Amino acid sequence: MLMRAVRVLQFGGPDVLKLHSDVPVPNPEDNQVLIKVHACGINPVETYIRTGSFSRKPALPYTPGSDVAGVIERIGKGVTAFKKGDRVFTTKTITGGYAEYTTASADTVYPLPDNLSFKQGAAIGIPYFTAYRSLFKKACAKPGERVLVHGASGGVGIATCQIARACGFKVFGTAGTVEGMNLVLRNGAHKVFNHREDGYINKIQEATGGDGVDVIIEMLSNVNLSNDLQLLSYGGRVIIVGARGPIEINPRDTMLKETSIIGVSLYSSTKEDWQESSAVLLAGMEIGWLNPLVGTEYPLEKAPQAHEDLIHSSGATGKMVFVI
Repeated sequence: MLMRAVRVLQFGGPDVLKLHSDVPVPNPEDNQVLIKVHACGINPVETYIRTGSFSRKPALPYTPGSDVAGVIERIGKGVTAFKKGDRVFTTKTITGGYAEYTTASADTVYPLPDNLSFKQGAAIGIPYFTAYRSLFKKACAKPGERVLVHGASGGVGIATCQIARACGFKVFGTAGTVEGMNLVLRNGAHKVFNHREDGYINKIQEATGGDGVDVIIEMLSNVNLSNDLQLLSYGGRVIIVGARGPIEINPRDTMLKETSIIGVSLYSSTKEDWQESSAVLLAGMEIGWLNPLVGTEYPLEKAPQAHEDLIHSSGATGKMVFVI
């Protein structure tokens, strides 16, 4: 049986993403499942990996994509948690998610509740697990603290706002468009600021009564990190979720208030970390506060365009997904 899948034969720009229609449907091995993919999330890390400059380099050729949602088509030996026909989402795939079918290890597959669409299911993986890890495992944030989500209208940003609000934080967010700002407010932020406006950093500082923010979840550290250090409260932490290049900072800015700059990498998570995160997130789906916001939708044919838009869009509005 053959399927359509996006293949990367060489590292490079978005144009190396080629749709092939003669790719064999993979077979699930022991403790794996085969999923008929209905939607797949498009994540910034996939654009970094595609260039060949990222720390994790897959063997060529490969199919990108980790966050799929779909239906179990077949199960491998030893799989007891799922059966054919189950609606599921993943946090990782083995054969790649930009495809009509993919295999995944059963321990990276989770049930998708009926109240969420496949497109929403494809927006859960990296965004929500990264948001949880950033807030609780890296920032060690405590309910009642002030959290600034710097770049809050994309996938990780919306996820962070929803989790932080549900868990009792005072949530500030930024976005670069009026539409993005409204989305951030509707998804958990108490206050929102336009990060394209001159003087917005001062406005955030004023909104804290001059005390600063306790935690900053930073999506574009190569632009914002120096300003972030001015915004932190005593003992504040800035968590680096995204960086697209270098930035110069003055280390002295961390000294007076004893602040910390902490990187986050979802794939450094232990098995226990994944279990803890999934317990919280699955509860959020049941109760209803975890409600992924889907942004622009693409067919697989438009994979190069999707990667182009992801890096160069004027302002994120939810999670970009392939609909298959």
